[in-house]
Amino acid sequence: MSNDSDYCTEICRQTFRYRGRIFTPEEILDGQLESCLAEDSQRPDQWSELDAFLRDWFSASPCMKVQTSGSTGTPKQMLVEKRRMICSAVATCRFFHLHEGQTALLCMNLKYIGAKMMVVRALTANLELVLCPTLSGRPLHWLQQDIDLAAMVPLQLYDTLQQDAEQLGRVRILLIGGSAVEEDLVQQIQDLPTAIYSTYGMTETLSHIALRKLNGPHRSQYYTPLEGISLSGDSDGRLVISAPQLTASPLLTNDLVTFRADGSFRVEGRADNVIVSGGIKLQIEKLEEKLAGHLTYPYAITFVRDAKFGQKVVLLIEEPPTQSIPEKELEEIWKQINQSFEKYERPKALLLTKHIPLTENCKRQRRACQELAEQDKKRMFVKEK
Repeated sequence: MSNDSDYCTEICRQTFRYRGRIFTPEEILDGQLESCLAEDSQRPDQWSELDAFLRDWFSASPCMKVQTSGSTGTPKQMLVEKRRMICSAVATCRFFHLHEGQTALLCMNLKYIGAKMMVVRALTANLELVLCPTLSGRPLHWLQQDIDLAAMVPLQLYDTLQQDAEQLGRVRILLIGGSAVEEDLVQQIQDLPTAIYSTYGMTETLSHIALRKLNGPHRSQYYTPLEGISLSGDSDGRLVISAPQLTASPLLTNDLVTFRADGSFRVEGRADNVIVSGGIKLQIEKLEEKLAGHLTYPYAITFVRDAKFGQKVVLLIEEPPTQSIPEKELEEIWKQINQSFEKYERPKALLLTKHIPLTENCKRQRRACQELAEQDKKRMFVKEK
């Protein structure tokens, strides 16, 4: 798609497929889609949001607003070009060989780019869109049909494995995005027939620009960029994305990566998620990775300002809502910390909290975690000074 006329032609040719019916852009803009399902007892919770998105999509404006997740700062709105969203959708549909008559599941909040792009993929490849009746941690609980493409956040996958694991057999391809997938969760999906991929991307790249297979014989620790994506690293090891069809100029990220000769890459952490404790730089994601499988409670690594260390590493642990963690269990946690970390890496304090601050798509809110630790310094259980 090289120019605005190509984009306009593409939009005009698109139709929306839902429950065996096909709606044209004119019918959607005239309100026929909304009228058709106004009396539907099975009308999904997100129906109004979807109708508004489709009206915006088929409007004369070449751009639309999207919102960032806010995992590293305050959520913000961006204005993006629809033609670039189509290019992103085409790349994904080509990678998975999606075609007319297949199905796509929408089970994430339409406020964010991941859900919006699922709709655009359905429009671009003439897929039948299937909507979750309600947004929840169990997006497949109600499912009674096979799905070719679905996308979830890790929390949804976790809850599905606990309560609706057999339903995953109905999904052919599952994309997991929004936050990192912990290794213990990866281990639970190895024998599933569903092809499950971790996605790499952000709002600025209009969803993912690279994919990593999480299960099966082709499982990998490295992301493979999609067609048309050129990647490099700057002098500090931060990833630089060049994707002319998606962004007007190269995008410098804060993600620290290592490359292989074939162009695939591994994310090692974020340049802005570094704790400097006693003059030693510690990557927050690396510390959290070492705790994977050892803690049964939600947790996060953060820090507080400290006269001795400059920044003191703190482990936040979310307590169960109905009971406190026994002191004996806390001692066992410190034992695990001593075994998992080098001495200079170990958290110097532990803070029990009612909740770990998360974004709506389940990423740890780093700034909010640090602020929480600073505010509750007096309640910390200090093990090392």
